Amino acid sequence: MNWRNRKAELRETFQETGYVAIPQFLEFEEVQKVRQNFNRFVHEVVPTLPREEVYYEDRGDRSTIKQVPRLQAHDEYFRQWHDQGRCRDLAEVLLDAPVLPWSMQYFNKPPGIGEPTPAHQDGYYFKLTPCEAVTMWLALEDVDEENGCIRYIKGSNRRGMRPHGSTDTLGFSQGITDYCDTDTANEVVLPAGPGDLIVHHALTIHRADGNRSAKRTRQALGFIYFAEHAKEDTEAQQAYQDRLVQEQIKAGKL
Repeated sequence: MNWRNRKAELRETFQETGYVAIPQFLEFEEVQKVRQNFNRFVHEVVPTLPREEVYYEDRGDRSTIKQVPRLQAHDEYFRQWHDQGRCRDLAEVLLDAPVLPWSMQYFNKPPGIGEPTPAHQDGYYFKLTPCEAVTMWLALEDVDEENGCIRYIKGSNRRGMRPHGSTDTLGFSQGITDYCDTDTANEVVLPAGPGDLIVHHALTIHRADGNRSAKRTRQALGFIYFAEHAKEDTEAQQAYQDRLVQEQIKAGKL
């Protein structure tokens, strides 16, 4: 889809609902190239990474990678995707402001053991004032309710930050503490196919079920961009990350 011809419409939808979906943001050949480069990354780079830079669903099984939090810091191909090009351009359209790239991540839910993602707002992790940022989620394969597609609370980006507390989920250490049946009843389910892009605001509430499939993975890339005018509390962010790593090591998750 040529999203550049729909800038005003996409921005309006994003600001109203807190998320927007763009089918076929990447063509088939582009998706294949991304997957090939991630496979190269797994074989060549992952063995060199410290344990806090790659998360496994099962630490004893290296085939169960569930998350790589900072792809752009370890590989030139992914750094270029992160720093420049259409993803950054789209972020500026949706936020209606210049943006700064913050992180590029790989996400997966291995078949049968991929855990649910707790309901949360990304902005809780970001420590931004004002909380103006976007997360882009690019599907690398078919994602549906069976293998854990994203679920959103429509319009939650306009209702502020909900209370969060610690969870036991590696990679998603904070979750909304008062998430209730009313929230669940109002969820919007967004399945996606290879190359489809879903973008949400940092205040948009979202979650995902675990992977119930016996054979299918749920692979995706994430891109995070901050509005240039937003101020990050870097000391609080670093202190949180340092404390989290130590807690996860102590719990045997890293």
